[in-house]
Amino acid sequence: MATLVLTAVGSVVGGPIGGAIGAVIGQSIDARLFAPKARHGPRLGELAVQTSSYGSAIPKLFGTVRVAGTVIWSTDLQEQRSSSGGGKGRPKTVNYSYSASFAVALSARPIRAVRRIWADGKLLRGAAGDFKTETKFRLHPGGDDQEADPLIASAEGVDGTPTYRGLAYAMFEDFQLADYGNRIPSLSFEVEADAGAVAVAAIAEELSGRAVAAGDSPSLLGYAASGDSVRGALEELTAFLPLSLTDEAGTLRLGSAFGEPVLLDPGDGARTPAGAARDEHVRQAAATIPNSVTLAYSDPALDYQTGLQRAFRGGAALVTEQRALPITIGAADAKRFAQARLAGLWAGRAGASVHRSWRSAELRPGQVVRLAGKTGLWRIERWLLEDMVVRLQLVGVPGAGAAVASANPGRPVSEADLRHGPTAVRLIELPAFGEQVADRAQLLVAAAGVEPGWRRAALMVSFDGGVGWQELGATAAPAVLGTAQSVLAPGESALLDERASCVVELLNDDMMLESRTDLALAGGANLALIGEELVQFGMAEALGGGRFRLSRLLRGRFGTEWATGAHQIGDGFLLIDRATLVPIDVPAGAIGGEAQLVASGIDDGSDGVTAVRQVSGEALRPPAPVHLRARREAGGDISLRWVRRSRAGWAWRDGGDAPLAEESERYEVTIIGPSFTRRTEVSAPALLYSAAEQAMDGAAGEVNVSVVQIGTHARSRPAMIGINI
Repeated sequence: MATLVLTAVGSVVGGPIGGAIGAVIGQSIDARLFAPKARHGPRLGELAVQTSSYGSAIPKLFGTVRVAGTVIWSTDLQEQRSSSGGGKGRPKTVNYSYSASFAVALSARPIRAVRRIWADGKLLRGAAGDFKTETKFRLHPGGDDQEADPLIASAEGVDGTPTYRGLAYAMFEDFQLADYGNRIPSLSFEVEADAGAVAVAAIAEELSGRAVAAGDSPSLLGYAASGDSVRGALEELTAFLPLSLTDEAGTLRLGSAFGEPVLLDPGDGARTPAGAARDEHVRQAAATIPNSVTLAYSDPALDYQTGLQRAFRGGAALVTEQRALPITIGAADAKRFAQARLAGLWAGRAGASVHRSWRSAELRPGQVVRLAGKTGLWRIERWLLEDMVVRLQLVGVPGAGAAVASANPGRPVSEADLRHGPTAVRLIELPAFGEQVADRAQLLVAAAGVEPGWRRAALMVSFDGGVGWQELGATAAPAVLGTAQSVLAPGESALLDERASCVVELLNDDMMLESRTDLALAGGANLALIGEELVQFGMAEALGGGRFRLSRLLRGRFGTEWATGAHQIGDGFLLIDRATLVPIDVPAGAIGGEAQLVASGIDDGSDGVTAVRQVSGEALRPPAPVHLRARREAGGDISLRWVRRSRAGWAWRDGGDAPLAEESERYEVTIIGPSFTRRTEVSAPALLYSAAEQAMDGAAGEVNVSVVQIGTHARSRPAMIGINI
């Protein structure tokens, strides 16, 4: 519209010249007004981060445990924007990525270290301390000399930033959220609070502020204490472990319940107070006692995920018990704990109230005793002295634990701990071989990792010697990359090459190549770039060590037959898969110049990994003409003929000529002799080199003929023939 209006206005004001100027200005305005709108990738509308609410319990950790953290501070999500594409007549794509910085509380007492970290159940940090997603990480172990985190201090001010002494927390800075739906994931941490196993009595001693003394007691690999009191933190444990709390001269001592039992002799002269009940023995109904106990716990063999062990007595399952403890133990110990709990429940069916003389006053609650004439062991629950008679409330306890059958922790469902490792990147150009005809030069980025755990890297490109850089976003899926370990011999592109082969070594052991049938090759399978030649391979023989011998080859695919004789050891290998390639549209005027690429992954250092390539515009080149031949006609004329090819005609579907794919059909024919050069432009795939022209050029002996197709944007490589005159 602007073109029409300004052309008319320019003609009125300035005549034909004014009209031309108006048309140029109008076209520029139209290009801006009617250019296709940019395509925007997914973008978040709300960048606020919801943190944990006040009152969330933060456990005190002992030993080694896997714990879910509590977010105690965070920034809002930070948005990064990158664009790509935007070629002639096509919209550019705007992509958004997000990061956040946040602090996660781990333990309400100091810890020693954080080992592995999981995010949404996936391994975020490996055992070696390597991260699988890009982030900065700091651990504040909660010591008495702990300082404020510098990022929190810079955001909140030094005076408003707590040091959180006594609270262990982890700080994530610029955590990239693309792997987790652009949100802070659910995190869990393998935390080492005390080295090795820790005794339950020692835990009680610390939690009580030394009000409880530690005696001999079972040990746990880890424990997460929570609750408002020592009793609340430990009462679940005492149900499964043989523990007793005794008063020793005014000191409470927690220790093992299985010491040497005291025999209560009935003939010690005890008298029952007047009106008091005599000794009593009671037993609960069996139907009220669970016949199975299931214990849920944290198992190191399962990456500290929940394990289940069950103790079963047999009989009808009228009552069952299921418990979950915040403890870290092995499967065998968990089985033993469940069996001990079940045995304790059934031994506890029996109760007794007995009377003894004042001489038994030294007995204390928690002690284990025997009753003369009665089987089993009893624990003193209550003690009462009245009228010089001691009354004891007893409950049955099981004997020493029996041997436990082997326990299977189950099969862990865990992610392989693979290091991300450095990035390997290739910057390539390919001829046009898709359905659409390219109208501008395009580079392609293929990237993968030296290690199998590699995920991605951020990309930047420069076409002006590094002065200006364009962000391209992240790499695509890992490509199958490698290098040639043998020289691929020259070969013909018209037939299946059964003689030549090439040994390639892939970048890491997780990469694979497979053989394909001839029918699959006809459909485009196993297309690879070796050096600058596109080949297809039907056979891929595994040689071990990530090496494969490729044979049964289709050579010089999509017009790359010019590269069949230029191979050497060390040529790059790339299996072509569009899903693994990131396209880069080359700006106008950059053909013939140099493109610089930087890929920055987690383990690539501050400078990243670079790749450099001269831009040749391969996608714009028509393929070189083929079947160039010369024939001497009557009278000495030489008839030159050839067959054109098209960068839009690789699939021969209808048996007719391939589409031209250029604005016009043009060729430059160059005839070179010992002392002359003749250049002629023609519009058909033929040229007559007349006898008169030969005489004029002084052509004699051997001369060389070169034919180049002149495309809309670029020239083809030459087709060559030598003739004798």
